Amino acid sequence: MMRAQPARLKKMSRTLVMGVMLLWVVLALAMQSAKADKIANGVAVFSGLDKITGRIIQFDVYVDETVQFGALQVTPRVCYTRPPTEPQQTTGFVEVDEITLERKVRRIFTGWMFASSPGLNAVEHGVYDVWLVDCKQNTNVPAPNS
Repeated sequence: MMRAQPARLKKMSRTLVMGVMLLWVVLALAMQSAKADKIANGVAVFSGLDKITGRIIQFDVYVDETVQFGALQVTPRVCYTRPPTEPQQTTGFVEVDEITLERKVRRIFTGWMFASSPGLNAVEHGVYDVWLVDCKQNTNVPAPNS
């Protein structure tokens, strides 16, 4: 059995360390490009289903403003999209309250909604369903302050 010489072992160790460092740099760059900057939008676009009438409507809501859909009050807190050069992923953090028959407000949903998977975190109410469809920078709906 041949024994490796110390100089040769040193060179192999150095090569191994350099290879691991190169792999680490490549992985770090890949992860950074995978975490593309998300775009914060000022308007969330929702769809709502009224199960009594069977009507589906689409409505725009400014971030941090509340819109009533039937007995539900929908308030988006953030709405993110990705740049057009990245695979599209639209997400929003949303709060949904129900106005009860006794005129009390009851929180029924707080969490992230994903436009690509509406069934994952849609609000399913006895009469109304609400889900995130898109985010956009502006809308034709007048701003609440105007």
